[in-house]
Amino acid sequence: MRYRRFGKTKLHLSVFSLGTMRYLASEEIACQTVQQAVSLGINHLETAAGYGCSEEYLGAALSALPIDRSRLHVTTKIPPTDDAAAMERCIDESLKRLNLDYIDCLAIHGVNTIEHLAIVRSPTGCMESVRKALADGRIRHVGFSTHGPLDLILAAINTDLFEFVNLHYYYFFQRNAPAIQLATEKDLGVFIISPADKGGQLYTPPETLVQLCSPFSPLELNYRFLLSDTRIGTLSVGAANATELEQPLKYCDRDFPLTDAEIAQFARLESVIAERLATDKCSQCYACLPCPENINIPEVLRLRNLAVGCDMTDFGKYRYAMFENAGHWFPGSKGNRCTDCGECLPRCPEELDIPTLLKDTHQRLGGKPGRRLWD
Repeated sequence: MRYRRFGKTKLHLSVFSLGTMRYLASEEIACQTVQQAVSLGINHLETAAGYGCSEEYLGAALSALPIDRSRLHVTTKIPPTDDAAAMERCIDESLKRLNLDYIDCLAIHGVNTIEHLAIVRSPTGCMESVRKALADGRIRHVGFSTHGPLDLILAAINTDLFEFVNLHYYYFFQRNAPAIQLATEKDLGVFIISPADKGGQLYTPPETLVQLCSPFSPLELNYRFLLSDTRIGTLSVGAANATELEQPLKYCDRDFPLTDAEIAQFARLESVIAERLATDKCSQCYACLPCPENINIPEVLRLRNLAVGCDMTDFGKYRYAMFENAGHWFPGSKGNRCTDCGECLPRCPEELDIPTLLKDTHQRLGGKPGRRLWD
């Protein structure tokens, strides 16, 4: 296992962190998963107040570990509240469920909208209680997690209220690269959300993608893309049980710069995707927004890029189903809401026929509604 300095927190975290949203089948499985993670060198364990019994299970697992508490770093996440007293209660309740005297890192969970950011900035909101908890030692460090748009993430980083950020960034989603850079310039720790799953369901890749990445695996290339970037502190592994740690942790020492062979493979992958998409490839410039029907055009077309470019249709269906069903965690309407108003057309530098592509995406990826696990 490799370890990296986590920004201005000055903690040294394992490059893989155990995310505990999925180990919930039983307390026994949770304890086994935590024990295995720690035995393999993971020293950062991440949970959230909203993840079912996750905090209680983690508390039980920590109590059973034959290891000094100071050698482990625990992050929990609590949503923003406009009432300082509510945040005070939430912090104490999390400490009780975790059976801990202090939490190493508290993340304000889901700073996803301008309203959430306003709450965070309010002098009488949740941060009043967070500052109190920092002063009395119940919390050691504070950051935020986000599924929000890039401009909002940059604004949250620029508040200078935080020591770390937990966000989406993967080989197949590089929109948040400027946030990674700004976080680095401000010495914030960078914690990546679920690269195997949100990064493309890469633990079960389509055969086309497997062939395009060979002799590497898709999961390996995505991990190498992230681990080779020294600005990134740690990656979440959301194992449902101890055995699911085996595959990702094969790469825990592969934090060196990309090799020539890997760089060549990424170039080949991009070339094939571009060839398959031809003149329909969306460059993800976001110039098409805003949409009068609130369609998240770039994300819809990103999923189409992946489905057409490398047959990542199952992943596309999984994410597309979230539109209109997951609130601010995955905002925007589906492609079939397009009214052919044409407002996006003159803004597109590729001159894409966006209405046609939106409807095509809906036909390819539309299906049963989806939602976040805890909504």
